[in-house]
Amino acid sequence: MKTDMFSSLKVIRGAARSTALSVAVSMVITAAFAAPVSAFAATPAATAKTSKQAKAAKKPAAAKVSSKSSKAGKGATVKAVAADDDTPRASVKRKRVTYTSNGRHHSAVRRVAYEPRQPTVGQAFGLHETPDALMLRSSVAYVIDQNTGEPLFDKNSRAVVPIASITKLMTAMVVLDSKESMTDQLEVTDEDRDYEKNTGSRLSVGSVLSREDMLHIALMASENRAAAALSRYFPGGRPAFLAAMNAKARQLGMTDTHFENATGLTSQNVSSARDLVKMVNAAYQYPLIRKFSTDHSYEVYTGKRSLAYNSTNALVRNPTWDIGLQKTGFINEAGECLVMQATIHGRPMVLVLLDSSGKYSRFADATRLRTWLDNGGDQPRITSADAGGAGT
Repeated sequence: MKTDMFSSLKVIRGAARSTALSVAVSMVITAAFAAPVSAFAATPAATAKTSKQAKAAKKPAAAKVSSKSSKAGKGATVKAVAADDDTPRASVKRKRVTYTSNGRHHSAVRRVAYEPRQPTVGQAFGLHETPDALMLRSSVAYVIDQNTGEPLFDKNSRAVVPIASITKLMTAMVVLDSKESMTDQLEVTDEDRDYEKNTGSRLSVGSVLSREDMLHIALMASENRAAAALSRYFPGGRPAFLAAMNAKARQLGMTDTHFENATGLTSQNVSSARDLVKMVNAAYQYPLIRKFSTDHSYEVYTGKRSLAYNSTNALVRNPTWDIGLQKTGFINEAGECLVMQATIHGRPMVLVLLDSSGKYSRFADATRLRTWLDNGGDQPRITSADAGGAGT
């Protein structure tokens, strides 16, 4: 009699456990499908919690998650969007995940949310809210007649903002002013790696190039390790090089400008559009800077292999443009930047475009300005920042 009773109790308890487990699994599955997209951009702690729930739900079925699924799980929270993303809002990407259950392979598509790019300094200070008739996507724009110095277009020209790799024009001038031999062989070392932004480079540690080749690819292709090596091989080393950069800026009357490194991979390299016009005019006096910055492509031999570089400025390959000097730049804090000396409608001009939103918008803005100038333009645009406003 007791045996029968205990058997019945075991059956009831087993059924209750099965029912409870089924309800729990159903709730987990329902919650997973009902979760909004934002749930996939969870913090690491939330991701770990979800992972534990998933394991608990799959345990009765003896499910085993493959190594691919495990790696995919680690990538659920992704850092800032790629540098060429034109949209400031978060984007969603689909990602395929595979796993095995009871010896069978399954696959599922999961949506991974990317964090939006951090605002630039110009955006943080509201410079993008400054209106202009051409609807430029650059928060700073300045165009002058190179011969007369007359301002033809002005948008926030006094704003002091990060300038990224526009820095390399000053780097080049300091290198050439040193009169060091351009045939000297310079070696890339660990000291030339970017430890601030952790950017990569095609120039591997141990690469050996002449000073001339280093300067060429630093200007044309914005090669950061080349610029870093040039500053390290300066007489007196990097401290002396930085001192020379800032001294040159003072000599040129660039009162809004300060440099902290030779590459521009720091938000502390800052300037204004008005100062950058002075820097472009000074750099234009160096034939090598004009030649190297406007080259379409160039090949170097590193002692290990040959590397083919292309210009970072698509406009130099456009036959409708007559460009005498140019330099591009980008870091998250600076946005997309561009400075150029160009002849427009038979008139030499200097164009400065800073903090543009979108990889190609700086080039589109340059084209809008050229079209406006070709059509005669009108009165110079004076903004609140230029008329004594707060600016930055």
